[in-house]
Amino acid sequence: MSERFQAGSVPVAWLRENVAGRVLEPADAGFDEACAVFMGGMDQRPAVIVQPADAHDVAKGVVAARETGVPLAVKSGGHSPFALPDGGILIHVTSLRDLEIDTETRTVWAGSGLTTGEVTAAVHEHGLVLGFGDTDTVGIGGITLGGGIGYLARKYGLTIDHLLAAEIVTADGEIRVVDEESDPELFWAIRGAGANFGVVTRFRFRLQELSTVYAGLLVLPATPETITEYCELSLAAPDELTSIGNIFLGIPAPFIPEDKVGTPVLMVMMVYAGEGEVAERALAPFRGITTPLADMIAQVPYPAIFPNKGINGDHIAADSNFYLDEIAIADAKLLLEQIEQSTADMAAVQIRPLGGATARVPQDATAYAHRDRNFMVHLAAFYSDLSTADEHHRWATDLTVTLQKGVPGVYVNFLRGDSAARIREAYPPATWERLRAAKRTYDPGNLFRLNSNIPPSDG
Repeated sequence: MSERFQAGSVPVAWLRENVAGRVLEPADAGFDEACAVFMGGMDQRPAVIVQPADAHDVAKGVVAARETGVPLAVKSGGHSPFALPDGGILIHVTSLRDLEIDTETRTVWAGSGLTTGEVTAAVHEHGLVLGFGDTDTVGIGGITLGGGIGYLARKYGLTIDHLLAAEIVTADGEIRVVDEESDPELFWAIRGAGANFGVVTRFRFRLQELSTVYAGLLVLPATPETITEYCELSLAAPDELTSIGNIFLGIPAPFIPEDKVGTPVLMVMMVYAGEGEVAERALAPFRGITTPLADMIAQVPYPAIFPNKGINGDHIAADSNFYLDEIAIADAKLLLEQIEQSTADMAAVQIRPLGGATARVPQDATAYAHRDRNFMVHLAAFYSDLSTADEHHRWATDLTVTLQKGVPGVYVNFLRGDSAARIREAYPPATWERLRAAKRTYDPGNLFRLNSNIPPSDG
């Protein structure tokens, strides 16, 4: 170890001297704001925050953590449960905000500190689009490195399917630009398991031509029949149509009739990548499932589909994620029963029909490897009484086990407190072993471990 570092001690003075960007300690202005995260119930506090001016600053933060052994984490949008290293070094990449749009090649270099909403708005000005997730406050780094399942997934595939190159700082402190030709194995690994291999500082994406979409909420009564018909229609729909369905007990809202408050509803966000009569025809079968409680679908600019949820730490939830190949009547009945029996402030089930362009990418092309699954399901029990946490976590865990029926699978971006127990489900065996080999090459000391971790060895 270098004489300038002391094992187990955060080298604040060295960072202040060597980092061109900002270095914040708990007493400094802006520290608490930099620690803000989306989910509540997180009270970890880093010892120091590095807000880098460039990749060289990131490398200095990485070297400091590697040499001292203190925990290291990376934060952008603040949706990740791993964003705050207790007593360690936080590299807060929100300061990396470069954006270079090339309209001729329809590509963009984007700094990893930008949010999905910021990139979406910027490329929209040129009639271009890039599919991210379903929330505009998510950092592009986190969502991209885990795969990127969003409103354009069936039409254009995952976010990683449009990643052309990335600038990344690896555990040795080196700054690399990786793509299919340069470090192809590392480029493969970061497309689905990226948080394990370094700090990405810039992404180069391919863009698509799309300006407006036919999109909005369709709210239906939730019965076993309406849920299963929605699922069947979604898989049979044109690739242009991607949707996300949410099942919960109706709450007071402008789009839920008063007499339906407290009864199960299916609220579907529909996004058709197109317009006109062809869009109307694609949506007609869904409108025909039953008489809608609300139909708010209209032609809108693509950025208008994202509700800004903010980063406020108000959300505390027990949640669980898994994939299914089918959702039968019995499954839908069970979901409704469990939602009604939950004692949480609000229990919800989200269903994301997949397929389309996502499924046409070869299974081994990227580290994300659940291309052949039809549905991603996410359970969430929101609560405010912390003493009831165990009860709600049991609800989510037990329901997951029942519905999975022994077939594993989880989206790594939605792993939370159960990350260590379920990380193997995020990757098929062959993918897992390939990732571990890459980990041994690029991060043998497991510096990047505050994540859904892929250990380099069994020890």
